[in-house]
Amino acid sequence: MSRIRCVVFDVGETLVDETRHWGDWADWMGVPRFTFSAAFGAVVERGWHHRRVFELVRPGFDYAAEHARREAAGWRYTLEPHDFYPDALPCLATLRAAGFRVGISGNQPEAAETSLAALGVPADFIASSASWGVEKPDPRFFAKAIEAAGVPASTIAYVGDRLDNDVLPAKAAGMLAVFIRRGPWGVIQGASPDATAADLHLETLSGLAEALGAIG
Repeated sequence: MSRIRCVVFDVGETLVDETRHWGDWADWMGVPRFTFSAAFGAVVERGWHHRRVFELVRPGFDYAAEHARREAAGWRYTLEPHDFYPDALPCLATLRAAGFRVGISGNQPEAAETSLAALGVPADFIASSASWGVEKPDPRFFAKAIEAAGVPASTIAYVGDRLDNDVLPAKAAGMLAVFIRRGPWGVIQGASPDATAADLHLETLSGLAEALGAIG
């Protein structure tokens, strides 16, 4: 019988393909999507906060002001069914059917929680850095995740696409660290020696329930 009782997932590039989100920003800024993508890769490689991509492609860019302008124009942050990776929702459903408790929480705005709940995503709890008031990789984020899970840290698996924000801090918090190699961070950081710190390495979420079930 597996010692893992709860599986907590990051959101962006773990469950959700953020291509639409970032592409919309490139279009709003009038920057070719290919250029924006290349700049984003540079930001990831340098270990910068992801929002520095705006300053890189448009020096002096005021993110807060432009965010407000987009909202004034009718835009709202939402997640749509086609944003999910094809293996994401089936994985969540399989885990719950197998008896695992499932949680979702990443560095996201509260609107992400609203969208996930409205879409009926199969999870026992949904939270975000915004509602918790703390972002990964801060240890307090993972303390909140453990509290929400309601089980000991050693019985929780945290699944994410980033070594710096997900794998290393989750492991430091006493969780089983699961690294999925996809998205900009997953592909770039997956080549790092730090990738060996992950307890499980995945290319897809398919088969996760089986892999966790084999962990004694």
